[in-house]
Amino acid sequence: MKALLLRDLRLALRAGGGFGLALAFFLIVIVLVPFAIGPDPELLRAVAPGVLWLGALLACLLSLDRLLALDFEDGTLELLATAPLPLEGALTIKALAHWLTTGLPLVIVSSVLGVMLGLPSAGYLWVVVSLGLGTPALSVIGTFGAALTVGVKRGGLLMSLLVLPLYVPTLIFGAEAARRGALGLDATTPLLMLAGITCGVVACMPFASAAVLRMGLR
Repeated sequence: MKALLLRDLRLALRAGGGFGLALAFFLIVIVLVPFAIGPDPELLRAVAPGVLWLGALLACLLSLDRLLALDFEDGTLELLATAPLPLEGALTIKALAHWLTTGLPLVIVSSVLGVMLGLPSAGYLWVVVSLGLGTPALSVIGTFGAALTVGVKRGGLLMSLLVLPLYVPTLIFGAEAARRGALGLDATTPLLMLAGITCGVVACMPFASAAVLRMGLR
């Protein structure tokens, strides 16, 4: 499992997949928002938590099409399906590698980019905490979408259409937790809901991903 994780990390960094592309896209979204809605500090402060969350979600989505594509092209997925390591475990490792190269960097830079949107100082911690709790769910759900469309030509658009509805609950509770925290309100309830969604997804979704991947490889 450790060797698989290190291999996927190296591939993500070398192939130009999730790491730099996701960060660049996240930065572009945050930079363009003030040009689109105007420089009003109060308006930017109000929308900052939601914009940061939406940018992180789209940045994660952008890197999903290469999550399993390279392994499918070189035959690695067939080997993983017949390896002693359960396919559910292998897909969990791949989701972890995706989060380490995409989700975690977004969490780290989110507070810095929040300055560009005038995010209140009280909201920095809440944005980082909510993204830290929610982005693992985005990676695991994205792995399910990648497994569902693996081998499909130009399946990136189809995967986006399948994954985006599954992302909505995470986006709702994550953005609400960040918004409440930025306003100094109690954010316990949305944070607990967000943590519950992440735990449920991490516990159940790898089995669904493995099932659809086995069907796709037949």
